[in-house]
Amino acid sequence: MDKHEAAFADDPWAVLGLAHDAGDEEVRAAYLAKVKEHPPDRSPEQFERIRDAYDLLRDPRRRAQRQLLWADPLAKLTSLLPNDADHRRFVGPAPWQAVLREK
Repeated sequence: MDKHEAAFADDPWAVLGLAHDAGDEEVRAAYLAKVKEHPPDRSPEQFERIRDAYDLLRDPRRRAQRQLLWADPLAKLTSLLPNDADHRRFVGPAPWQAVLREK
């Protein structure tokens, strides 16, 4: 495993149990909850993973970079958008014809 693969081995959102669209407050709350579950004196390896994930997600630039680099390069760009985004639907020519008749 090279340096680049090692840097992206763990999904920080999965480590903290978050969705990819989690905000700053959610990230901080998840971090604090995970630290309580895995304190450094009882499980140092797990604590380090949690701390590394939090360090990455609390920095907006590193978070954005991770989101862009984490994406599947062969997937469509729309896969980066949230699933609840409104999809365009073809409704036929009636709305356009109504607008053209008004003028």
